[in-house]
Amino acid sequence: MENNKNILIINDMPGYGKVALAAMLPILSNMGHSVYNLPTALVSNTLDYGKFTILDTTDYMVKAIEVWKQLGFQFDCITTGFLASAAQVGIIRDFIASQKKEGLLVMTDPIMGDDGKLYNGVTEETVGNMRRLIGVADVIVPNLTEAEFLSGIYQGEEALSQSQAKEVVDRLRGLGPRSVVVTSGVSKESGSHVVWGYDHRSGEYFTIPYRFIRVHFPGTGDMFSAVLVGELLAGSPLRPAVKRAMDVLEKLIFLEQDEIEKNKGIRIEKFLSVLKE
Repeated sequence: MENNKNILIINDMPGYGKVALAAMLPILSNMGHSVYNLPTALVSNTLDYGKFTILDTTDYMVKAIEVWKQLGFQFDCITTGFLASAAQVGIIRDFIASQKKEGLLVMTDPIMGDDGKLYNGVTEETVGNMRRLIGVADVIVPNLTEAEFLSGIYQGEEALSQSQAKEVVDRLRGLGPRSVVVTSGVSKESGSHVVWGYDHRSGEYFTIPYRFIRVHFPGTGDMFSAVLVGELLAGSPLRPAVKRAMDVLEKLIFLEQDEIEKNKGIRIEKFLSVLKE
């Protein structure tokens, strides 16, 4: 399948740091796609620095979408990440509905929390709104914490058994998304770090272990999402697409692990050659 799709990334744009739009745009462009963006917020820098300012762009989104509709812009893929307001859920759902066509790929990363807890400022109302958004997605990529809060079970657990993971995945499927990928999980049986998933095309549940590198970079989830989207648009089935995204992320983290200033994220432009390996 030709790698020349129109992709719209709906996510925040950082002024300093390689997360969200700044992380995803270079990857998907390098994979041969035409990449466009609709920022949900302008963020001064990655939140890992502890000090930041955020400009909510909800009003801009409404106006931009109205212009796009008048101009007849169409997309083959819409991927969503950080949302700055509850109103943005309805705006995005309506826009996805207006873009519906055969072959449209919608992927949602429900960014709300990590390490067993929700981020500051994320409430149960936020979780409820995100449930509405994932309901119109073809693929969702929550981490384990987000999957637990969205499903309403095992909240705060940092490791799940195989049967518990399947229960979480099935609860998520019940909310509407067709395929589910739960990232950054830990298997109770093996103690291994794993990704759990369900592919609606094959009807297959899968578990893929990965090597955990003890270093933290913001934006790795965004990079995972970008590679996954690129692979899916190239015609790859979900499981091998997930495995490819995991392998790329492992290489990126390994290559950058000795960088002193980790708060700015992985310098993705420096390592784009990894996508060709």
